[in-house]
Amino acid sequence: MSELILTTYDWVPEGPRGMVRDLRVRWALEEAKLPYRVESTPFRERGAAHFAAQPFGQVPWLTDGDLTIFESGAILLHLAEKSPILMPTDPRGRAEVVEWVIAALNSVDLPSQPWALFRFMGFPGEAPEAKFIDTFMQLRLERMEAVLAGREWLAAGRFTVADLLMADVLRQVDRFDGLARYPACHAYVARLTGRPAFVKAHGDQMAHFAAADAA
Repeated sequence: MSELILTTYDWVPEGPRGMVRDLRVRWALEEAKLPYRVESTPFRERGAAHFAAQPFGQVPWLTDGDLTIFESGAILLHLAEKSPILMPTDPRGRAEVVEWVIAALNSVDLPSQPWALFRFMGFPGEAPEAKFIDTFMQLRLERMEAVLAGREWLAAGRFTVADLLMADVLRQVDRFDGLARYPACHAYVARLTGRPAFVKAHGDQMAHFAAADAA
């Protein structure tokens, strides 16, 4: 097996720490027990090599031998192909995982990103744009609440990469108490983020950025 290299920023401000999306990849790698190492790319000065690996100047990207993959969802699906812990091998189970991965990235993350960003930036909550996003977010959370009230896992009757991704998407909403009226969603996030692999991945990311402060 080729060496897996995860690239993230060398440093970020305190606000986004614990939320940078290399965490998703770290978490998946820890769940699957796949060996990897972490490399850094400058946060402040993003050069040609960065844009060659990630066209939008973001992180993370994963290097697997001579293959470089950007976008956290694509990386997670790539890793899922390497480990039955992350995705079952039967066609039905795989299809269920993929559809929920896409749902997390599209149906749920679409409103959750601006919803969380508005709160992070302190934008006025009464602005028409904020009200629109809030209504959009509540509609998605109502549907997720109905789903999670009736099952423990999203796909294949067990933990998969779909749960990892959905929990990370909902985690940014929970950060601003957005799941207070959705007990099944809140419990789901708490259950997933209580997993040892998440705890290690989160601690490793925080330590990575703290080390840059000290340097």
